[in-house]
Amino acid sequence: MPTTFSSLSASGVSRRSFLTVTGTAAGLGALTACSGSGGSSGGASESANLTLPTYRESTGAAPDLPGTAEGVQPGYLTFPESFEATTAAKPLTGTASGLTETFATPPPAMDQNPFWQRLNSALGGDLDLIIGTDPGYPEKFATILASDDLPDMMWVPPNQGIPNVGQMLEAKFTDLTDYLSGDAVLEYPNLAALKPSSWQTAVVNGKIWGAPIPSTPFGQVMCGNPDVWERVGGFTFTDIEDLFDKATEISDGNTFAFEPAVRNVLNIISQCYGAPNTWRVNSDRTLTRNWETEEYKAAIEFVARCWAAGLIYEDLNLANPQPLAAQGRIASFVSVGPQGVGQLRDYDPGLPAVPLVPFAATSDSRPSYNMGYGTVGFTPFKQADEGKIRELLALVNWLSAPFGSAEYVQKQFGTEGEDWTRDSAGDLQPTPAAETNVPGLVSALNIMTSGETVLYSPGFPEDTEAAHALQGELIKLAMYSPVRGLYSDTNTKDGATISVPVNDTIVDVITGRATIADFEAAVTRFNEEGGEKIREEFEAVLPDDVPVTPTA
Repeated sequence: MPTTFSSLSASGVSRRSFLTVTGTAAGLGALTACSGSGGSSGGASESANLTLPTYRESTGAAPDLPGTAEGVQPGYLTFPESFEATTAAKPLTGTASGLTETFATPPPAMDQNPFWQRLNSALGGDLDLIIGTDPGYPEKFATILASDDLPDMMWVPPNQGIPNVGQMLEAKFTDLTDYLSGDAVLEYPNLAALKPSSWQTAVVNGKIWGAPIPSTPFGQVMCGNPDVWERVGGFTFTDIEDLFDKATEISDGNTFAFEPAVRNVLNIISQCYGAPNTWRVNSDRTLTRNWETEEYKAAIEFVARCWAAGLIYEDLNLANPQPLAAQGRIASFVSVGPQGVGQLRDYDPGLPAVPLVPFAATSDSRPSYNMGYGTVGFTPFKQADEGKIRELLALVNWLSAPFGSAEYVQKQFGTEGEDWTRDSAGDLQPTPAAETNVPGLVSALNIMTSGETVLYSPGFPEDTEAAHALQGELIKLAMYSPVRGLYSDTNTKDGATISVPVNDTIVDVITGRATIADFEAAVTRFNEEGGEKIREEFEAVLPDDVPVTPTA
């Protein structure tokens, strides 16, 4: 899709590497605080008994392609012509401060940023943000938290290792349950329009601590250049050997079938073999890590075979394969979600990508599709009096307005004539000044507040239709991580660190520098260094209604 700010805003956070589908985001959500020994504090049962905010669907601009209860997102073929307000009054009377993060170039400061100033005017006061960057956000968060001079709001990410979440919230932040549980949320209609599955992210120890930030619930998708794959009959395969044969036929030393991010390729192939989404729930309610399954090992061996055959682009340091994919040198790339069907258009407007739906690798395989987390954390409020809390709730309600509303347009794009104009197709295009002032601030705003996300590809409605249809196919194979919405303190504190040697060994096996036996040894060390404790902590809080993972 074209690189306009409208294409970025419709889907919320859109950074390629921020949230993957492999379960690494499963650190927060319906959280149970765990002690250092891994014992439950009782939060699991408390969270299960909580009444979540009443869900009342947004009455904003009607989509052209409706969403579904199963999880397909609504799609818009054109941007709404008129923008209806969802709030009756400006939310602020003074200053509200916040800590957030941007995945774009940080914006000019408030006093040098007219877009920010116009947003403040619409809000009725100053939204004063401390904006961190990646990497470094957890360190900034910890420094501010230790200072006891907290901003009014602090975004809590789901996968950046913020430790002792339950204890931190109880000590520093405000329990919002009475303001948001059940029908109480109806005072804030845009928050009521957030789905129950999104709200589960913000529940810790049976209490609601902030508004969640929805994101696409879909995970990675492999997309192909149709001009390359049509040489072998298209980007569809009967089994894994058919994929290997066709990939071999199109790979000639100048063209490569797959991108060099081999762990991305492995994630897609593992789904064809039926490896679990991070964890498998066994019939005895124990958990098995995906690394420990024969399906995952088979996927590693297949990707290693592809590397040895020269089917994978050889430069492992390539940051972005999409320009080469548009040129036909790399025949397929892995997108962070179904919107990948339009991403080659950044380089060739006439080139849509074709997606791969997981297929059975062998006659004994049960393919699945790894769904993502569905949110990017939540934003709690520091302890304050009721008047301040209600003002902050009104602010977050305003900033969570749905796609196409007047508040959404002001937050995402700014003011007509100053920050954007409409093109002949009706899409909103940034003014030259907005190209500097808007992206970094919009990224920071969307990481801490958001309405439910939608499908919208400005200039290319056919890509919206393709992504919507793709979601309908993927949802049939959907597999969520069984620990999504659970909390392991060991995983939060140590999981990322002790996983590094395993992931490095995976790359080494694929590229011929190590063996499957080396991978198995790395998994054993992972378990000894904390993996078993992570397993035990997740097993201790695994709800009874999480089903046994289906296998072939």
